[in-house]
Amino acid sequence: MTFRERLRALPTFPPGLPPFGVDLDDLAAAPATPQQLFAQWFDDALAAGVGAPHAATLSTADADGHVHARTLVIKDVTEAGWWFAGHATSPKGRDLAENPHAALTVFWRDLGRQVRVTGRASSAGPDAGAADFRARPDGSRAAGLVGHQSEPLGSRQAYWDAFSGRLDEAREHPDAVAPAWTAWVLAPESVEFWAASDDRGQSRLRYRTDAPGAPTWTKELLWP
Repeated sequence: MTFRERLRALPTFPPGLPPFGVDLDDLAAAPATPQQLFAQWFDDALAAGVGAPHAATLSTADADGHVHARTLVIKDVTEAGWWFAGHATSPKGRDLAENPHAALTVFWRDLGRQVRVTGRASSAGPDAGAADFRARPDGSRAAGLVGHQSEPLGSRQAYWDAFSGRLDEAREHPDAVAPAWTAWVLAPESVEFWAASDDRGQSRLRYRTDAPGAPTWTKELLWP
């Protein structure tokens, strides 16, 4: 069997997918904001036991248009947007400094659902970054204090030595913060909710706005 044949033989979604959760024939009755519908779908994912429902793929691009993606965890969802964090000196931090346009993609395979958030990301300021860092577990704080993210590594032992020292620091100094640690908020311009079904194809509902700072949302269906 070829690799293509092996891929095509795999099931995409399990049977018994849930309904969309919104009456798509009456969009006026849908949640007023995408944050509200996202919270509803997130609760569904928790109730279904979906693993790491807060995981998302963040896609960024540098000034030359080279696209980079990585999986991270969403730290919060507020009226301002979707929050995530990391080093300002990391590849994502450098990308966002050059080009603030970004996208978050959340995929809950067990529910046949996907959410796509696109907009502009901005730093929430040093206090928000410090608060996020101090709330992390000791091991995660130690990894953040090591720094050097995505730089070439000479040996695993070099990392273990650095991590061990930083772990002691994180435990002894719970207020220590990595200097470049940043909390970003992605202010949405478009949020799309996509869902598969067992017998009715796919459904797509998009919220979009031309004023991300004080959004008035337009809700519309899209062809699958």
